[in-house]
Amino acid sequence: MISLTHDPIDYHALTESVRSTQSGAVVLFLGTVREMTHGRRTLALNYEGYPEMAEVKLAELETAARARWPVDRVAIVHRLGRLELGDISVAVAVSCPHRKAAFEAGQFLIDELKVSVPIWKQENWSDGTTEWVHPSGKPQES
Repeated sequence: MISLTHDPIDYHALTESVRSTQSGAVVLFLGTVREMTHGRRTLALNYEGYPEMAEVKLAELETAARARWPVDRVAIVHRLGRLELGDISVAVAVSCPHRKAAFEAGQFLIDELKVSVPIWKQENWSDGTTEWVHPSGKPQES
């Protein structure tokens, strides 16, 4: 399952969607909105994306993960819109027969998602300014 949503992510349901009797390991990654970034206080984040392209890229990542690890099931959900502190922005759940493959596949999926999927993050700082941030966490040059 791959989706983009403006609604809160139900990580319990997401985790259950990848569980199966074929897998002995389920890994869940949750990206959440943190308060402090490089000494600056965040009030909220805005996420924008190009949904049609993002879903294609996420499907490509799933295919790439399946080619490298014995992945049983995958679920990736990313939020769009305004998120408050503590909100879950992204969830990646993956199941594999064994834990090492599940951890590696999960890390690959979230790392590559941040590099290649067209979803952009805007920081809303406590001083009233805003700033678009590269998914790697580096502010964008303007």
